[in-house]
Amino acid sequence: MDLIDTLPPVRGALTAQARLSDRSWFGVGGPAEVLFLPADVEDLQSFLANLAPDVPVMVLGRGSNMLIRDGGVKGVVIKLEGPGFEAITVEGNRITAGAGAADLSVAIAARKAGIDGMTFLVGVPGTIGGALRMNAGIGPGKEMRNALVAATAVNRQGEKRRFALDELAYSYRHCDLGPEWIFVEAELAGPFGDKEAIAAAMKDHQDYRRKNQPINKKTGGSTFKNPEGHSAWRLVDEAGGRGYRVGGASMSELHCNFMINDGSATAADLETLGETMRAKVKATSGIELQWEIKRIGEPV
Repeated sequence: MDLIDTLPPVRGALTAQARLSDRSWFGVGGPAEVLFLPADVEDLQSFLANLAPDVPVMVLGRGSNMLIRDGGVKGVVIKLEGPGFEAITVEGNRITAGAGAADLSVAIAARKAGIDGMTFLVGVPGTIGGALRMNAGIGPGKEMRNALVAATAVNRQGEKRRFALDELAYSYRHCDLGPEWIFVEAELAGPFGDKEAIAAAMKDHQDYRRKNQPINKKTGGSTFKNPEGHSAWRLVDEAGGRGYRVGGASMSELHCNFMINDGSATAADLETLGETMRAKVKATSGIELQWEIKRIGEPV
Protein backbone atom coordinates (compact mmCIF):
# COMPACT_ATOMS: atom_id res chain seq x y z
CA MET A 1 0.00 0.00 0.00
CA ASP A 2 1.30 3.47 -0.88
CA LEU A 3 1.91 5.92 1.96
CA ILE A 4 -0.72 8.36 0.68
CA ASP A 5 -3.41 5.70 1.14
CA THR A 6 -2.61 5.40 4.86
CA LEU A 7 -2.70 9.10 5.73
CA PRO A 8 -5.41 10.90 7.74
CA PRO A 9 -8.11 12.84 5.87
CA VAL A 10 -7.36 16.53 5.27
CA ARG A 11 -9.09 19.65 3.97
CA GLY A 12 -5.96 20.68 2.12
CA ALA A 13 -4.18 18.72 -0.63
CA LEU A 14 -2.15 15.51 -0.56
CA THR A 15 -0.06 14.58 -3.62
CA ALA A 16 1.97 11.39 -4.08
CA GLN A 17 5.41 11.53 -5.71
CA ALA A 18 5.24 15.31 -5.94
CA ARG A 19 8.02 17.01 -7.84
CA LEU A 20 10.23 19.14 -5.57
CA SER A 21 12.91 20.36 -7.97
CA ASP A 22 10.73 23.27 -9.07
CA ARG A 23 10.20 24.21 -5.41
CA SER A 24 13.93 24.56 -4.77
CA TRP A 25 16.08 27.52 -5.81
CA PHE A 26 18.78 25.10 -6.95
CA GLY A 27 16.25 23.45 -9.28
CA VAL A 28 17.37 19.92 -8.39
CA GLY A 29 16.15 16.99 -6.34
CA GLY A 30 13.85 14.01 -6.41
CA PRO A 31 10.15 13.89 -5.45
CA ALA A 32 8.40 13.93 -2.11
CA GLU A 33 6.83 10.59 -1.28
CA VAL A 34 3.80 12.70 -0.31
CA LEU A 35 3.42 16.49 -0.40
CA PHE A 36 0.86 18.00 2.00
CA LEU A 37 -0.53 21.50 1.56
CA PRO A 38 -2.66 22.12 4.67
CA ALA A 39 -5.64 24.44 4.35
CA ASP A 40 -4.83 26.22 7.62
CA VAL A 41 -3.29 25.68 11.07
CA GLU A 42 -6.25 23.60 12.28
CA ASP A 43 -5.91 21.28 9.27
CA LEU A 44 -2.21 20.87 10.04
CA GLN A 45 -2.94 20.13 13.72
CA SER A 46 -5.54 17.49 12.87
CA PHE A 47 -3.26 15.81 10.34
CA LEU A 48 -0.31 15.63 12.71
CA ALA A 49 -2.42 14.44 15.63
CA ASN A 50 -3.72 11.52 13.58
CA LEU A 51 -0.54 10.70 11.66
CA ALA A 52 1.27 7.46 12.49
CA PRO A 53 4.29 8.40 14.65
CA ASP A 54 6.73 6.46 12.45
CA VAL A 55 6.00 8.52 9.31
CA PRO A 56 8.80 11.06 8.71
CA VAL A 57 7.69 14.69 8.40
CA MET A 58 9.62 17.62 6.96
CA VAL A 59 8.65 21.25 6.30
CA LEU A 60 9.63 22.98 3.08
CA GLY A 61 9.62 26.77 2.77
CA ARG A 62 10.69 28.51 -0.43
CA GLY A 63 13.63 26.13 -0.79
CA SER A 64 16.05 29.05 -0.81
CA ASN A 65 18.60 27.46 1.51
CA MET A 66 17.86 23.80 0.89
CA LEU A 67 19.50 21.08 -1.21
CA ILE A 68 17.10 18.25 -1.99
CA ARG A 69 19.00 15.08 -2.87
CA ASP A 70 18.32 13.25 -6.13
CA GLY A 71 16.52 10.30 -4.54
CA GLY A 72 13.81 12.51 -3.10
CA VAL A 73 12.32 12.72 0.38
CA LYS A 74 10.70 9.84 2.24
CA GLY A 75 7.54 10.42 4.25
CA VAL A 76 5.48 13.62 4.18
CA VAL A 77 6.81 17.00 3.05
CA ILE A 78 4.63 19.84 4.38
CA LYS A 79 4.41 23.14 2.52
CA LEU A 80 2.72 26.02 4.34
CA GLU A 81 1.26 28.28 1.68
CA GLY A 82 -1.95 30.05 0.77
CA PRO A 83 -4.21 32.35 2.81
CA GLY A 84 -4.11 30.11 5.86
CA PHE A 85 -0.37 30.66 6.32
CA GLU A 86 0.60 33.83 4.46
CA ALA A 87 -1.48 36.44 6.29
CA ILE A 88 0.31 39.55 7.60
CA THR A 89 -1.41 41.89 10.06
CA VAL A 90 -0.15 45.12 11.62
CA GLU A 91 -1.25 46.51 14.96
CA GLY A 92 0.66 49.46 16.33
CA ASN A 93 4.36 48.67 16.14
CA ARG A 94 3.74 44.91 15.96
CA ILE A 95 3.42 42.62 12.97
CA THR A 96 1.95 39.13 13.05
CA ALA A 97 2.93 36.99 10.08
CA GLY A 98 2.12 33.43 9.06
CA ALA A 99 4.99 31.03 8.56
CA GLY A 100 4.33 30.92 4.82
CA ALA A 101 4.63 34.69 4.38
CA ALA A 102 7.64 35.81 2.36
CA ASP A 103 10.27 37.65 4.37
CA LEU A 104 10.22 40.39 1.74
CA SER A 105 6.45 40.84 2.17
CA VAL A 106 6.90 41.34 5.91
CA ALA A 107 9.64 43.91 5.33
CA ILE A 108 7.35 45.81 2.95
CA ALA A 109 4.49 45.71 5.48
CA ALA A 110 6.82 47.11 8.14
CA ARG A 111 7.98 49.88 5.81
CA LYS A 112 4.42 50.90 5.00
CA ALA A 113 3.59 51.03 8.71
CA GLY A 114 6.77 52.96 9.55
CA ILE A 115 8.13 50.17 11.75
CA ASP A 116 11.93 49.98 11.85
CA GLY A 117 14.15 47.02 12.70
CA MET A 118 12.92 44.65 9.97
CA THR A 119 14.67 46.05 6.90
CA PHE A 120 17.13 43.12 7.00
CA LEU A 121 14.31 40.81 5.90
CA VAL A 122 14.62 42.11 2.32
CA GLY A 123 17.98 40.30 2.23
CA VAL A 124 16.52 36.96 3.40
CA PRO A 125 15.03 35.16 0.38
CA GLY A 126 12.73 32.78 2.20
CA THR A 127 9.64 32.55 4.37
CA ILE A 128 9.03 33.57 7.96
CA GLY A 129 8.90 29.91 9.02
CA GLY A 130 12.36 29.27 7.63
CA ALA A 131 13.66 32.49 9.17
CA LEU A 132 12.34 31.39 12.55
CA ARG A 133 13.91 27.94 12.28
CA MET A 134 17.42 29.16 11.38
CA ASN A 135 17.49 32.64 12.96
CA ALA A 136 17.95 34.05 9.47
CA GLY A 137 19.57 37.42 8.95
CA ILE A 138 22.29 39.38 7.22
CA GLY A 139 24.65 40.04 10.09
CA PRO A 140 25.00 40.77 13.83
CA GLY A 141 22.06 42.77 15.13
CA LYS A 142 20.14 42.06 11.94
CA GLU A 143 18.75 38.60 12.61
CA MET A 144 15.32 37.20 13.36
CA ARG A 145 15.96 37.23 17.09
CA ASN A 146 16.43 41.01 16.99
CA ALA A 147 12.86 41.60 15.78
CA LEU A 148 11.00 38.64 17.27
CA VAL A 149 8.63 38.86 20.24
CA ALA A 150 7.22 35.34 20.13
CA ALA A 151 6.53 32.46 17.76
CA THR A 152 3.73 29.90 17.58
CA ALA A 153 4.42 26.29 16.64
CA VAL A 154 2.61 22.95 16.31
CA ASN A 155 4.12 19.60 17.33
CA ARG A 156 3.66 16.02 16.12
CA GLN A 157 0.82 15.51 18.61
CA GLY A 158 -1.08 18.41 17.04
CA GLU A 159 -0.55 20.66 20.06
CA LYS A 160 -0.17 24.40 19.40
CA ARG A 161 1.99 26.54 21.68
CA ARG A 162 3.28 30.11 21.78
CA PHE A 163 6.98 30.46 22.60
CA ALA A 164 8.48 33.68 23.93
CA LEU A 165 11.74 34.79 22.35
CA ASP A 166 13.94 33.65 25.25
CA GLU A 167 12.43 30.14 25.11
CA LEU A 168 13.84 29.64 21.60
CA ALA A 169 17.47 30.09 22.73
CA TYR A 170 18.62 31.56 19.45
CA SER A 171 22.26 31.66 18.40
CA TYR A 172 24.00 32.16 15.07
CA ARG A 173 21.85 30.43 12.42
CA HIS A 174 20.37 28.17 15.09
CA CYS A 175 17.15 27.77 17.05
CA ASP A 176 17.06 25.45 20.05
CA LEU A 177 13.42 24.44 19.61
CA GLY A 178 13.29 20.76 18.67
CA PRO A 179 12.53 19.66 15.10
CA GLU A 180 9.27 18.05 16.23
CA TRP A 181 7.83 21.60 16.36
CA ILE A 182 6.62 23.27 13.15
CA PHE A 183 6.50 27.07 13.22
CA VAL A 184 3.19 28.50 12.03
CA GLU A 185 3.31 32.17 13.06
CA ALA A 186 5.63 34.93 14.23
CA GLU A 187 5.02 38.07 16.27
CA LEU A 188 7.52 40.80 15.42
CA ALA A 189 8.01 44.30 16.78
CA GLY A 190 10.22 47.31 16.22
CA PRO A 191 10.42 51.03 16.99
CA PHE A 192 8.58 53.50 14.81
CA GLY A 193 10.88 55.26 12.36
CA ASP A 194 10.94 57.54 9.37
CA LYS A 195 9.30 55.80 6.41
CA GLU A 196 11.69 57.34 3.88
CA ALA A 197 14.74 56.28 5.90
CA ILE A 198 13.34 52.75 6.24
CA ALA A 199 12.72 52.59 2.47
CA ALA A 200 16.26 53.84 1.80
CA ALA A 201 17.75 51.19 4.09
CA MET A 202 15.76 48.48 2.31
CA LYS A 203 16.96 49.74 -1.07
CA ASP A 204 20.56 49.68 0.19
CA HIS A 205 20.15 46.02 1.23
CA GLN A 206 18.64 45.11 -2.14
CA ASP A 207 21.29 47.00 -4.13
CA TYR A 208 24.05 45.30 -2.15
CA ARG A 209 22.60 41.86 -2.90
CA ARG A 210 22.27 42.59 -6.62
CA LYS A 211 25.86 43.82 -6.79
CA ASN A 212 27.54 41.23 -4.60
CA GLN A 213 25.49 38.03 -4.77
CA PRO A 214 24.42 35.85 -7.73
CA ILE A 215 20.72 36.28 -6.96
CA ASN A 216 19.63 35.73 -10.57
CA LYS A 217 21.27 32.29 -10.76
CA LYS A 218 20.09 28.87 -9.58
CA THR A 219 21.63 29.03 -6.13
CA GLY A 220 20.84 28.36 -2.50
CA GLY A 221 22.29 31.39 -0.73
CA SER A 222 25.26 31.11 1.60
CA THR A 223 26.65 27.57 1.48
CA PHE A 224 28.65 27.64 4.71
CA LYS A 225 28.27 29.36 8.06
CA ASN A 226 30.87 31.96 8.94
CA PRO A 227 33.28 30.43 11.50
CA GLU A 228 33.86 32.67 14.50
CA GLY A 229 36.33 35.39 13.52
CA HIS A 230 36.36 34.39 9.84
CA SER A 231 34.38 34.86 6.64
CA ALA A 232 33.46 31.63 4.88
CA TRP A 233 33.80 33.20 1.42
CA ARG A 234 37.34 34.35 2.16
CA LEU A 235 38.37 30.88 3.37
CA VAL A 236 36.90 29.32 0.21
CA ASP A 237 38.64 31.91 -1.95
CA GLU A 238 42.00 31.34 -0.28
CA ALA A 239 41.58 27.60 -0.86
CA GLY A 240 41.18 28.18 -4.61
CA GLY A 241 37.45 27.69 -4.58
CA ARG A 242 36.28 30.68 -6.63
CA GLY A 243 34.82 29.25 -9.84
CA TYR A 244 35.71 25.67 -8.85
CA ARG A 245 33.45 23.22 -10.69
CA VAL A 246 32.04 19.73 -10.20
CA GLY A 247 29.85 18.64 -13.10
CA GLY A 248 27.19 21.30 -13.61
CA ALA A 249 27.86 22.90 -10.22
CA SER A 250 30.38 25.63 -9.41
CA MET A 251 31.30 28.09 -6.70
CA SER A 252 30.22 31.52 -7.85
CA GLU A 253 32.81 33.83 -9.35
CA LEU A 254 30.89 36.77 -7.87
CA HIS A 255 30.56 35.44 -4.32
CA CYS A 256 32.40 32.19 -3.69
CA ASN A 257 30.30 31.14 -0.70
CA PHE A 258 27.44 30.59 -3.15
CA MET A 259 27.07 27.41 -5.20
CA ILE A 260 25.59 27.73 -8.68
CA ASN A 261 23.68 25.24 -10.82
CA ASP A 262 24.43 26.03 -14.48
CA GLY A 263 21.25 24.19 -15.44
CA SER A 264 22.78 20.74 -15.80
CA ALA A 265 23.84 20.01 -12.20
CA THR A 266 22.46 17.21 -10.08
CA ALA A 267 22.06 17.46 -6.33
CA ALA A 268 25.01 15.05 -6.10
CA ASP A 269 27.16 17.52 -8.09
CA LEU A 270 26.27 20.31 -5.68
CA GLU A 271 26.82 18.26 -2.52
CA THR A 272 30.13 16.90 -3.82
CA LEU A 273 31.21 20.45 -4.63
CA GLY A 274 30.38 21.59 -1.12
CA GLU A 275 32.19 18.70 0.51
CA THR A 276 35.21 19.28 -1.74
CA MET A 277 35.33 22.90 -0.62
CA ARG A 278 35.14 21.86 3.02
CA ALA A 279 38.10 19.52 2.50
CA LYS A 280 40.11 22.20 0.67
CA VAL A 281 39.47 24.80 3.35
CA LYS A 282 40.40 22.33 6.10
CA ALA A 283 43.65 21.52 4.26
CA THR A 284 44.65 25.17 3.73
CA SER A 285 43.44 26.79 6.96
CA GLY A 286 42.75 24.03 9.45
CA ILE A 287 39.18 25.33 9.78
CA GLU A 288 36.25 22.97 9.28
CA LEU A 289 33.40 24.78 7.58
CA GLN A 290 29.84 23.89 8.58
CA TRP A 291 27.01 23.75 6.07
CA GLU A 292 24.45 26.55 6.28
CA ILE A 293 22.39 25.00 3.49
CA LYS A 294 20.14 22.22 4.72
CA ARG A 295 20.66 18.94 2.84
CA ILE A 296 17.65 16.65 2.89
CA GLY A 297 16.42 13.46 1.29
CA GLU A 298 18.05 10.37 -0.12
CA PRO A 299 20.84 9.95 -2.71
CA VAL A 300 20.06 7.98 -5.84
